[in-house]
Amino acid sequence: MSCTSAFVVPSSSASLSRCRLEPTRTQLQMAQVTQQEAQKGIDKVVQALRRDGAAKKELGNLVKVNNVLGFGAPKPGELAVRFNASFKKDGFGRSSVPLPFGLGQSNKSEGRGTMVGQVKASVSIKTGKVISCSVFKDLGYGNSFMMKI
Repeated sequence: MSCTSAFVVPSSSASLSRCRLEPTRTQLQMAQVTQQEAQKGIDKVVQALRRDGAAKKELGNLVKVNNVLGFGAPKPGELAVRFNASFKKDGFGRSSVPLPFGLGQSNKSEGRGTMVGQVKASVSIKTGKVISCSVFKDLGYGNSFMMKI
């Protein structure tokens, strides 16, 4: 058996003793991103989602960023961010909340609820422009929205 054939399983353990595999090391040079740079990138993505009419129609208004899931620089000059955000659609929902002391019920506007989506975006480090942005509705269990850049 040849030691160079990586996909062939040897028939006996004696043939393994003849093969000696040397460990190899691969080092990738990736740009380091600070938390402040990532926060600036997240702010740019939030600003773009709040301005985009199609995003407002599909997802609702971006209310807040819940938590940052990750950030980094997979390509030179590009910042990748991933975070969860709350979106709320406007609506005409009314609730009849009982008032205390038997005073009746209120006509309080309730809206349509809040949806939490996972935002995945890429931002140019040099210009600060959003390169790509997608939102996975209902934390990935719903459909996704791709923002047109």
